[in-house]
Amino acid sequence: MELHYTDVVPWGRAFEEYCDMFNLSAAELTLKIVGVGDGPASFNAQMYQRGMPIISIDPIYRYSVQELRARIKATYDDVIAQTRANQDKFVWTRIASIDELAKLRLQAMERFCEDFECGKRQGRYVDAALPNLPFPDRQFDLALSSHFLFLYSDNRDLAFHIEAIRELLRIAEEVRIFPLVDFNSEPSPFLSPVLDALETDSIICSVEQVLYHFQKTGNEMLRLRHRPAEK
Repeated sequence: MELHYTDVVPWGRAFEEYCDMFNLSAAELTLKIVGVGDGPASFNAQMYQRGMPIISIDPIYRYSVQELRARIKATYDDVIAQTRANQDKFVWTRIASIDELAKLRLQAMERFCEDFECGKRQGRYVDAALPNLPFPDRQFDLALSSHFLFLYSDNRDLAFHIEAIRELLRIAEEVRIFPLVDFNSEPSPFLSPVLDALETDSIICSVEQVLYHFQKTGNEMLRLRHRPAEK
């Protein structure tokens, strides 16, 4: 699916949210991590500040920071209005209000923007998209996919999901995907057939509860690991 500038709706999450979405331990943060579909999240910037290895992948990284700032400004009011109209689908505990949510998202996206040009020169932000990623087999210890697969069940079909997840498993020893529900907070219809397909690939699959709980039904991630080779 070709990306057009006017299709970009930036919405970034922070380092602490990533840690809770994926149950990341302090030890796991030292692994070679790739975030796929990271958008304007501040996870990369905050990992880099901590001296941790990190690469983020997203087709929006083809644009300049000026263009991304312009899209943040152009789409922000609409995203907040949609959230306000659907606020009954969210859990307002960790984030107490829409105003607080807006503040947190703007802070994360500003942190991303401040880091973007430097990170792009260093190769930490890569313009690429599933299901074809420009990395050799098993280059990473851990691949994280936040708010992309399963969430867009209406826009990307089952075949895409299977192909994309197999590509993540090609480049990483372990894959974690969050959340497992769609935009309407309904369980993705693709989860069960994806699991069936991966089990034929000898992938160890588990659905695990996570600390992060903002969508009412969205507090689970999919954890995928290669089965150890038999000796």
